[in-house]
Amino acid sequence: MAAAEVDWSERAGIAERAVVRRHLRRLAGVVPGTRIGRIRWPRPLPSPPAPWHYWWQAHLLDCMVDAQLRSPERRRARAIAALVRGIRLHNTGSWLNRYYDDVAWLGLAVQRAGLLAGRSGLPALAAIINRLHEGWTEGAGGGIWWRREDDFKAAPANGPAAILLARDGQSAFAAAICDWMAETLIDPDSGLVRDGVRVASDGSIRAVEPYIYTYCQGVYLGACVELIERDGHLRFTDRAMAIVDAMTHRLADSRGVLPGSGGGDGGLFAGITARYLTDAALRVPELAGPATRIVRSSATAVWDGRAEVRGGPVFSAEWGRPAFPPHPGVPEADLSVQLSGWMLMEAAARLQRGG
Repeated sequence: MAAAEVDWSERAGIAERAVVRRHLRRLAGVVPGTRIGRIRWPRPLPSPPAPWHYWWQAHLLDCMVDAQLRSPERRRARAIAALVRGIRLHNTGSWLNRYYDDVAWLGLAVQRAGLLAGRSGLPALAAIINRLHEGWTEGAGGGIWWRREDDFKAAPANGPAAILLARDGQSAFAAAICDWMAETLIDPDSGLVRDGVRVASDGSIRAVEPYIYTYCQGVYLGACVELIERDGHLRFTDRAMAIVDAMTHRLADSRGVLPGSGGGDGGLFAGITARYLTDAALRVPELAGPATRIVRSSATAVWDGRAEVRGGPVFSAEWGRPAFPPHPGVPEADLSVQLSGWMLMEAAARLQRGG
């Protein structure tokens, strides 16, 4: 099929049906009015107790909101509300845990869901935003901790927090977070966002964690895009342009395809970055070309490299290579990896619709 004939909305719908059919279930298989994402498919037999991946569920919710915006359906709307309830019940009746990045991801998804989250939405957002305020300290010059009672301040906590707070009307706080990231986490050689810093007991930076993860670039870009609209200072446009340029030349491959990060948590990294590249392409005219190229090149590679198995496509954990058929021990069996592929298809569909 020629590029001009590709219907990315159709492909996003196919991806959605595959993930929902394989992974979306009632909580504990029986609790009425709930949904939760099964973290692997197919499951090993015998199946050990599944670990609780709170933030994967937040991205499942975000993908379902993407699908509802693309093609509204009453049944999906009910499933969104049921997933929000399922997350809270599985999380022992709370919206919060020790990890500031986890709660920020859920806050973003619930905020986007709006009324679809039902009566849970406002209490969840209030609890999450209060928790994020608690996470900021002046150690290391500012920034939000990765988790409570830890010595690490990380991009994956600060980027989503800044996006959420900006969308909540707290631009000054969001700008302070974004400024801290720019001053503390940008690698001077590559221009990319490093993972985080270790903070000594006296508040000084003890060590910089130099690892370059895909989603750190995406959430920093997302924060800059929100602040371009809400704050208006030129530094946010300059930073957004710089990080997209760094992703183009130092992160994506020669085709413009984003790298994968394996299974587990890493399975979500590239999809998250595609989400915020799409935001940038649609909202910042200067970035429309380069951000669109990365998203479309990645989406084409992932779709062309899919494995067709029972129930629909399976997407690769490494976007530059074909997918392995999923089985226990292969990253393609992880919900995180399949959510990332679905997220990418929704991103390409949104670009095609132009909004």
